[in-house]
Amino acid sequence: MNTLSRSFLTVIIIFLYFPILYLAYYSFNTGGSMTSFEGFTLDYYKSVIENKALMTVIMNTIAVALISSGFATIIGLFGAIFLYLIRQKYVKSTLLTLNNVLIVSPDVIIGASLLILFSIFGIKLGSTSVILAHIAFSVPIVVLMILPSLYQQNSNLVLAAHDLGASAFHVVTKVLIPNIKPGIFAGFLMALTYSLDDFAVTFFVTGNGFSTLSVEIYAMARRGITLEINAISTVIFVVVLTISFIYYFVSDKKIKRGKTT
Repeated sequence: MNTLSRSFLTVIIIFLYFPILYLAYYSFNTGGSMTSFEGFTLDYYKSVIENKALMTVIMNTIAVALISSGFATIIGLFGAIFLYLIRQKYVKSTLLTLNNVLIVSPDVIIGASLLILFSIFGIKLGSTSVILAHIAFSVPIVVLMILPSLYQQNSNLVLAAHDLGASAFHVVTKVLIPNIKPGIFAGFLMALTYSLDDFAVTFFVTGNGFSTLSVEIYAMARRGITLEINAISTVIFVVVLTISFIYYFVSDKKIKRGKTT
C-alpha cells in the first residue's frame, strides 16, 4: 500500500469514526452538553440503567436479535445447503440472484412490503411482526455467509459418504454441517449485528406497546438530544464492534484452516 492510499484510508477512517468517538467522549461529560467537557461522570449510563422503560426496550432488542438470528441461521443454513446441492447452473444462479436482490434492496422498500404483507394476513404489529421481519432480511445474509464455507470444503467427502451408503440426512448432519461450523457461526453473528442495528425495517413493522432500541433512540432524538442518547449509542457501538471483531476472528480462523487443509 503506497503513501497516497494510506493517507486516503486514514482520512476515510477519521471521517467515519470521529463523529462516533466525539459522541462517546461527551457521554461522560458532567456539563450536560456537547460543547465543552467539564468533567468525567458515569451518571448518564447510570440513568439509562435506572430507566425501567428503556431497559425493557433494550431487553426487547436483545430478545428480537437472538430469536431472529437463531431462526435465520437455521433457515439460511438449509437454504445454503440446498443451493450448494443444486446441479442445474441456471436454477442455482437464479435462486442466488433472488437471494442477493433482498440484500441490496432498500430497507424502506422491504419494510413497506412486509407491512403490507402483515396487513394482508392479519398479523398484529408488535413483537411477532418485528421478529418475522428480522428473520426475513437476515436469511439472505446467512446464506451468503455459509455458501463460501460449503464450496471451500472437500467435495469428495460428500461423494464418499454417498458411496458408503449414507442417507441425505446423514450427509447433511454428519458431513456438511460439522465442516462448516465457522461459517454458520459467522452467519449468526452477522444476522445478530444486522438485527441490533436495524431501524428502517423495524420502524415500519413495530406497533404500539413494543419498541426496539433503534426506534426508541429515534423517538428520543426527535424530542431533543440528551447525553443519555450518547450513552446508549456508545454501548451499541461497543457491542456491535465486539461482535464484528469476533466475526472477523472466526473468518480469519476459517481462512487459515482452509489453507492448511
